[in-house]
Amino acid sequence: MKILVTGTAGFIGFHLAKRLLERGDEVVGLDNINDYYDVNLKYGRLEETGIPREKVEYNRLVSSTKYPNYRFIKLNLEDRENLHRLMEREKFDKVCHLGAQAGVRYSLQNPYAYLNSNLVGHLNILEGVRHFGTQGLTYASSSSVYGLNRKQPFDVDDNVDHPISLYAATKKSNELMSHTYSYLYNIPTTGLRFFTVYGPWGRPDMALFKFVKGILEGREIEVYNYGKMERDFTYIDDIIEGVVRVIDNPAQPNPHWKGEPGSSPAPYRVYNIGRGSPVKLMDFIETIEKVVGKKAKKKLMPMQPGDVPSTYADTTALERDFGYKPKVSVEEGVAKFVEWYRNYYGV
Repeated sequence: MKILVTGTAGFIGFHLAKRLLERGDEVVGLDNINDYYDVNLKYGRLEETGIPREKVEYNRLVSSTKYPNYRFIKLNLEDRENLHRLMEREKFDKVCHLGAQAGVRYSLQNPYAYLNSNLVGHLNILEGVRHFGTQGLTYASSSSVYGLNRKQPFDVDDNVDHPISLYAATKKSNELMSHTYSYLYNIPTTGLRFFTVYGPWGRPDMALFKFVKGILEGREIEVYNYGKMERDFTYIDDIIEGVVRVIDNPAQPNPHWKGEPGSSPAPYRVYNIGRGSPVKLMDFIETIEKVVGKKAKKKLMPMQPGDVPSTYADTTALERDFGYKPKVSVEEGVAKFVEWYRNYYGV
């Protein structure tokens, strides 16, 4: 297939592009390479897939030196004219839209970045899919949409009307926008609510990266809600396996629909994608300490605005429809991340 993957200088998009390329798909990667976190890491991911940093220019396709079926373009999602020109010219079979302004806490500081990238950008992708003949859209939602939901594990048919960050609100909006396009234009759309993804090449603003960095440097690590938190940590390879299965099987209408939020009479689906096994934050830190071989200096902090104390994915629907079953334990996943971190940063 010929697939557009947005966010390929990002963590999940980088890994997805590699997986698709290695199985023989033709991929065009897209990213604006913004400075939300260290751009050197983003360029490092691109270079790992054969995209030389010095060749990257805005709105210019660059061919990979490593994968003959990979090209990359630096582009803003809100640049409708150039995005649609690309989609019209390339005639993609599928689109996997992972590019977005990430981060719960950053959405409190820079809300307009989320408006432009996550709302305008998502609409531009939907319009491109509508007008230029794409067979289906898979896109990133987030576990943050569950907001004030107290019922656990989180189920795709739970109410998600109470987000507590603008980031979460934009992700719920993406699901609503996608359903509208599925209903009006018969476009298959599938949203994936990611649960705390981690692994090699991960984001520096995420807990594992910050904890490993802090412990290795002998600095205090900030532990929020005084450590009384749980996260459904999910290793990147398990996530990518689920994403690929969804890309290969576009959403179908639910002929037995009775009002459940996770499906529709339109070709629309939303799934949780996580490990389905939450880990206490203090246990997670202890695992890191064992792998690194060094004790953490902890600075216990109150809960941050927009954060939730616990996430726990009910992945029953993804297991039922795609045979999805995560395999990588937290211990194994943390060890793989630490190995990558030491090699990449030479520590």
